[in-house]
Parts: sequence; C-alpha cells; structure tokens
Amino acid sequence: MSYTKKLQGTHSYISSSYSESEPEEHDVFLSFRGEDTRNTFTDHLYHALVDKGISTFKDDDKIGIGKPISPELLLAIKKSSMAVIVLSRNYASSTWCLQELATIIECMKEREMRVLPIFYHVDPSDVGNQTGTFADAFAEHDTRFEKNLEKVQKWRNALREVAKLSGRHLRNG
Repeated sequence: MSYTKKLQGTHSYISSSYSESEPEEHDVFLSFRGEDTRNTFTDHLYHALVDKGISTFKDDDKIGIGKPISPELLLAIKKSSMAVIVLSRNYASSTWCLQELATIIECMKEREMRVLPIFYHVDPSDVGNQTGTFADAFAEHDTRFEKNLEKVQKWRNALREVAKLSGRHLRNG
C-alpha cells in the first residue's frame, strides 16, 4: 500500500484516487528547476519525504539544453500518485520543466492526479499571469519556438492551471 493511500483523508492535498488495477511506481513526482532549488529546498523536501517512507521520484540527471524530454521521465510522471511542483524564479525558462508541467496537468485532468504547487519565492499571480521572470522566459520561448507556438501555448495554459491550485507559498524560507 502506498504512503499516499495511507494519508488519504488526513491531508486532502496529498490523497489521490487510487486504482488497484493501475499501481503507481511512485507516491510523489518532484518537478523543479535544478539550478534554482536542486541543492537547497528540493533536496531537503526530497529527503524529508523519503525519510517518511514516501516513494519519491526526483530526476538528478543533468538535462541537456535543447534535448527532447526523455520518455522515461514522462513515464515516471504518469506512474506517480501525485506531483509536487516547486515553482521558482527560473522554472519557466526550462522547456523540460514546462513539458513536465504540461504532462502533470494532463494527468491531473485525465486521472485526477493530485498536484501540490509550491510557489518558492515567486508570487502565484506571476506564475498564472506570466509576469516577471515568467514573462521573460516566454518572450524567449515565443522566439525560439515561433514555428511551434501551439507548444508554447500549452505551456502557458499549464502554468495558468497550476497557479489556480491551492498550494504553498514560501516567501522567506
């Protein structure tokens, strides 16, 4: 039995719709911008979850810029009960993070995957409205992907969706 199932009813944002016929490989998938939080907040969060017996997926491999997101990473998202998204200042500058987020939002809609956004030193309205560093990132994406603006729009929509979710806002810690 997964730890997520054990917590069901205790914390509504951690519970998930559990299906005995489709066992997940991980309780939690962590999505984060490595250069912003890998060795600080996300590392502490990962170890705290693992110490509590929560099976947590954290991608520690260096991801090549301009490389397509790996199918294994997308599969890890799809085989997780919930996702914790650490939205930091430079999250939207990473096409990998945005693709992860788009996949997480699809899973949230298709199979009611639980999603907990953590707004790490960013305002949720900057995420949803794509202002500040999020606007800067999308100005670059619009130029870089001018022949595939549908992809960029999908990422924009995913950020709007996650910004609407109840989450945690960490300003000073």
